Amino acid sequence: MKKLIQLKNLTKEYGGQVVLKGINLDIHENEFLTLLGPSGCGKTTTLRIIGGFEEKSGGDVLFDDVDISSLPPYKREINTVFQKYALFPHMNVFQNIAFGLNLKKIDHSIVEQKVTKTLKLVGLSGFEKRAIDQLSGGQQQRVAIARALINEPKVLLLDEPLGALDLKLRKEMQLELKKIQKEVGITFIYVTHDQEEALTMSDTIVIMNDGMIQQIGSPTDIYNEPENRFVAQFIGDSNIVEGVMLKDYLVKFDGQEFDCVDYGFDDNEEVDVVLRPEDLDIVELGQGKMSGEVETIIFKGVHYEITVRCENRHYLIHTTDYVEVGKKVDLNFYPEDIHVMYKMGTY
Repeated sequence: MKKLIQLKNLTKEYGGQVVLKGINLDIHENEFLTLLGPSGCGKTTTLRIIGGFEEKSGGDVLFDDVDISSLPPYKREINTVFQKYALFPHMNVFQNIAFGLNLKKIDHSIVEQKVTKTLKLVGLSGFEKRAIDQLSGGQQQRVAIARALINEPKVLLLDEPLGALDLKLRKEMQLELKKIQKEVGITFIYVTHDQEEALTMSDTIVIMNDGMIQQIGSPTDIYNEPENRFVAQFIGDSNIVEGVMLKDYLVKFDGQEFDCVDYGFDDNEEVDVVLRPEDLDIVELGQGKMSGEVETIIFKGVHYEITVRCENRHYLIHTTDYVEVGKKVDLNFYPEDIHVMYKMGTY
């Protein structure tokens, strides 16, 4: 895919505090890219610089290979949907969506065609005359998206737009947003701190922390192949263990040696090891790789969350099988379930 936006060594300072520390990122045409990270990591600042709402302190922002740093927001082929939808309460749905087109003095018949088409796209056909205060939160969000899309931008920026919705509606809108993005075929750049949201919608996830990018990859890569302890802890539940990479395909942790599928580390290099809870199996004593005792069990709806106390540590396991508290068990896993990572600061 063609590179549409390029951030090159992007930095930002507020009053002497550096909040972006040299961001390098390529964003492609028709990509759904999510900036994901905890509060204060720099994801919204990055989005606002792309949109023209913040000035960068250093680096370059290129759009189609042209530096757009000095362009005001209205001259960029970019529109934004904010967490607070900023709809006009004195205008109805039609008037809100048509607002940008009317500013450009586009012929009314064309405006009407475009609004009708956009309302259908976001699932609000027939809502043209509805007042904004008569809409649910999800419907207001759709109006905000429609108002942004009707101007046919090349890029749509979305700053935590689902944050005000309840859980059920948020999940519905995650799927709806992905569907809309595929239908309109433009680039979406999405900001969230919600890991499940990012995994559900994104083509590419950019994990950020402390003003830096920690990892870029597909949802599958980010989840299954975290590059460091921060990513492994931030995305999903993890058992993270300190270990030593004895040689290619052989790692040692908890006093035992295990075959693995990782390679390319130095011999006897200190590493972090990730075992996802769903990759650990609880088996009968003598049938697994390490022994322990079931300490807690919590029913989570889809699975049980079980804690097993082993000799060196507690392990978290997700399983659909019920196991009694206090039972002596073994834990089993396979070489492909072990993921070896560089220690933070050594990669």
